[in-house]
Amino acid sequence: MLGSFGAGYATGLSLIAAIGAQNAFVLRQGLRREHVGAVVATCALSDALLIFAGVTGMGAVENALPGASTVMRWLGVAFLLVYGGLRFRAALKGGEALRPAEGQKASLQRVLATCLLLTWANPHVYLDTLVLIGALSAAQGAGAMAFGWGAMLASFTFFAALGYGARLLAPVFAREQAWVWLEIGVGLTMWLIAASLALG
Repeated sequence: MLGSFGAGYATGLSLIAAIGAQNAFVLRQGLRREHVGAVVATCALSDALLIFAGVTGMGAVENALPGASTVMRWLGVAFLLVYGGLRFRAALKGGEALRPAEGQKASLQRVLATCLLLTWANPHVYLDTLVLIGALSAAQGAGAMAFGWGAMLASFTFFAALGYGARLLAPVFAREQAWVWLEIGVGLTMWLIAASLALG
């Protein structure tokens, strides 16, 4: 069982560590020190729910509804294009929305709504959790659930490290230009992901 747990942890970490819309958002909130705990918990719990669903057999949804993945893919493309555009607009304004010591902070409701959209409207999260982790856990036999618990723990530790570890970069982002480049980087990330989804 420990072997399956370790394999699940390693698999979950390798999948979640790839740069994506969700990770970019967690990093951004960590740098702003704005509702970090709520964002980390929302992302990790969402992943845990999807991983649990994948391990317990929800990966079969893809076979039962073959058109579902196509619909999710194009909805994800549209959302990522819009979100990326908003980040470029913020960069053109000088990154003002990202200055942690100035202006009014975004409400918890608004931050969580964005976080949930970036998580649940992203087709990749379903492929990684429901399909891939679900399939890999099935190969573990009796250790399937241990594999799932390992993947869930990987999600919690990664998001906590990303959200709270972002503060170590605070001196770099004390300069206004750094925030502008972060916004541009986040926008490019969103659009690159959208392109990969559209071309995939």
